[in-house]
Amino acid sequence: MTPRVLHVDPASPRDEGVRVAVDALRAGEVIAIPTETFYGLAADSLAESAARRLNALKHKAGDSPALLLLASVDQASGVASDLPPSFHKLAAAFWPGPLTLVVRAAPGLSEAVTGGRGTVGVRVPGLALPRRIAERLERPITGVSANRHGRPASRTAAEVHRAFPHGLGMILDGGPTPGGAASTILDLTGPEPLVVRIGAVPLEALRPFVPALSDA
Repeated sequence: MTPRVLHVDPASPRDEGVRVAVDALRAGEVIAIPTETFYGLAADSLAESAARRLNALKHKAGDSPALLLLASVDQASGVASDLPPSFHKLAAAFWPGPLTLVVRAAPGLSEAVTGGRGTVGVRVPGLALPRRIAERLERPITGVSANRHGRPASRTAAEVHRAFPHGLGMILDGGPTPGGAASTILDLTGPEPLVVRIGAVPLEALRPFVPALSDA
């Protein structure tokens, strides 16, 4: 399957473009979308077959989790459980934005998303397009990078197409993405918060909210 290409304004997407993307996700397709940094691969977070297809496209290991993009903090309850108080403080301070919070996964969330770890990484992205798609779909979408495992991330729709000439249902072409640092990943599932990856949000900004912060 050669992916269809649809041009969009990622900062202010038109309703028609969002609808077409959501229809593709509801049909079980994997699509590529621009994010604040690079292009990502989006699938319905609750569609087992789509999540597994995404992992196969990327040549990901079976125990490699997929982070999820939310329309708002309210969608976290559908994919996560036992949210600690620090989750709500951090979400209020840094979302929408480049902070991924790892929390306990909701029962029944696909192992293709959790990697079999029982946890899930979630964030509300700063860019409007993925938020609007998740809002219209009424559940989170995956937000893994649009590249084969171990290959450079894609900054343009053309690079996505070269990486995935077949297998994607659609590429939403929002023009070149800015690149830059990935999201900071903070694990809230242990006795103390743990930084898994230092990215766009520096440690100094996090410490007022989680003073007992530790580096991985």
